[in-house]
Amino acid sequence: MIERYSRPEMARIFSEEGKYARWLEVELAVCEVHAERGLIPPAALAAIRAKAAVDLARIAEIEERVRHDVIAFTTALAEKIGPDSRYVHYGLTSSDVLDTALALQIRDAGVILAEGVEHLRRVLVRRAREFQHAPCIGRTHGVHAEPTTFGLKLLVFAEEMRRQGERLARAIEGAAVGKISGAVGTFAHLPPAVEEAVCARLGIGFEPAATQVVQRDRHAAFIGALALAASSCEKIAVELRHLARTEVREVQEEFGAGQKGSSAMPHKRNPWRLENVSGLARVLRGYAAVALENQALWHERDISNSSVERV
Repeated sequence: MIERYSRPEMARIFSEEGKYARWLEVELAVCEVHAERGLIPPAALAAIRAKAAVDLARIAEIEERVRHDVIAFTTALAEKIGPDSRYVHYGLTSSDVLDTALALQIRDAGVILAEGVEHLRRVLVRRAREFQHAPCIGRTHGVHAEPTTFGLKLLVFAEEMRRQGERLARAIEGAAVGKISGAVGTFAHLPPAVEEAVCARLGIGFEPAATQVVQRDRHAAFIGALALAASSCEKIAVELRHLARTEVREVQEEFGAGQKGSSAMPHKRNPWRLENVSGLARVLRGYAAVALENQALWHERDISNSSVERV
């Protein structure tokens, strides 16, 4: 993730540490379910829990040789665990781990996103009440129309963010779904009850019918909901950017003590935060288009979606 535009709490979820920690969480959940079903001895499970650990440097070293990230991960785990590692990854294919861990990332990131949307909605409601009697000119086609209030402008935005929050919540629930159904989704090595138990233990949904992967219409809907929410944020930003123009000057973006607006023009007070919102909304709409392209994979799966999802 680009540090300049990443919140630390979000960056941690999608960091290498965050990714591998969730891979390990999935592997351990599967082992625990296997133990409950009598497939792993209690002593072996205890040893796995005690010794399993992520070693980023060692995983990278192994991957350089084997050219496969999940094999590198499980090999590094086996070195940590020892003989009882033979029970780890039992009955799984790589995508069982990858997609189920991705569901955990979506769930955890979704909490932050939902909180952000709700925070914006609450702020808009508060400021709408504050300015409910503040008159301003309404504009249609960019031309003066009839008087309105600044509070009504903000209330319209608040209601839109309420709808976006509801859409986002549905999309997060739909995308936070795992699968433990094997190489082509046939449960050839493990019964469906294992998938349901593992996903329940992890606090996510499960894919009722899968190929080798969780179906990407779920992820397209999630990214689409993000793009919609971002477009609403841009709608707010564009309105405020216009109102901040010198010849309008109905609003101004916060300007801190010591802040500078230009290396050549010290009088400048630019709405740069609002401009960033507009720019980043465009990025998310681009991601939405790519997420739609990721739906049509060959047969039971190819990896044309994989490189895209790693960006």
